[in-house]
Amino acid sequence: MADLTLSLFDDAPPPQHAAIFKEAFEAWLADQRGAGLLRREGSVAVYEDMWEAFSAWCLGQVPVVTLPCVDLPDLQAFQAARFGRKTSDLSLTPRYALRLMRLIDRVLRHHASRNDARPNTAAADWIKANPEMRYADAAHADPLPDYLSVGEARQLIAFLSAARPRPGTSRDTQAAMTWQEVRNRTSVGLQLGAGLTPGDVRALTLESPISHAGRVRERPWKLLVPGNGNSPARETPIAPWAGELLQHWLTVRKDAGIVGPFLFPSTRTGKQWQKPSQYECAKRVLEEAGTDSREGGSFRLRHTFALRQLRRGTSPQQVAAWLGIEAAKMKRYERVLPGVIDVV
Repeated sequence: MADLTLSLFDDAPPPQHAAIFKEAFEAWLADQRGAGLLRREGSVAVYEDMWEAFSAWCLGQVPVVTLPCVDLPDLQAFQAARFGRKTSDLSLTPRYALRLMRLIDRVLRHHASRNDARPNTAAADWIKANPEMRYADAAHADPLPDYLSVGEARQLIAFLSAARPRPGTSRDTQAAMTWQEVRNRTSVGLQLGAGLTPGDVRALTLESPISHAGRVRERPWKLLVPGNGNSPARETPIAPWAGELLQHWLTVRKDAGIVGPFLFPSTRTGKQWQKPSQYECAKRVLEEAGTDSREGGSFRLRHTFALRQLRRGTSPQQVAAWLGIEAAKMKRYERVLPGVIDVV
């Protein structure tokens, strides 16, 4: 005879559900760190607490709320349950709730992308359905862009430029460098001198550098950046010092017999540079230059490029086009620009 005292549901959720929640967050976190978008350990700890609270609520429901099936009513119930860790009474303040829902949205979309599934928009729908939360921290929605100081930028440019022969000298008089070392310095130079993202660097092809119609013969002065899922194809100018470095890299690349379409391949056979390797190479270049790498520091270089262009009087719309972002996102630079005395 069946034991009628047993619960209709298991007391604990199947372990695979908890594993999926954990793996989804850790995969998102790893990508954020790899892209240089999440550098402060304090922020990481806050996000970990947020995700733990959300996953604990989902796994504690009967039946369990699985990650792919989270919907708007689930999130409304979660918020109504005052399940959070922002204040002593475990209530969700508007600003905290907004930050939490944005985190859930990003992890859900990242998880769907990794599994070739349709994006789950439940968290985005929750934000739209709660306008009082939507603008809870409008002044703090995006962190201020971190950029190089004048001294840091000059020091880095000098270090990167040492990879090419100085004017009036031959390559024979230059300290020997491997083609990988020249590649690494040049790629970092384009992040600072052309505002590229790490993904842009890996996607560039031999057709990207444009030299014709420039002020100096054979020196690249702009780049054709291939489009990707996040931004359309675009053109961006190259700072003269970075153009000289790129010109030298093209010579080194040819002399090394490197084949394939990619401007910065990982091997002589032309294999595309992968994210982990490119990230570590950029981090090492910054450390060797004596610049605080800050988990790779790539986006500090891009932000420095943007601020430099704005200080020169370039319109925010034009700089946004060069960066491959929406013009509305330039407002984050307007918040820091008045305090920037000079940007190299």
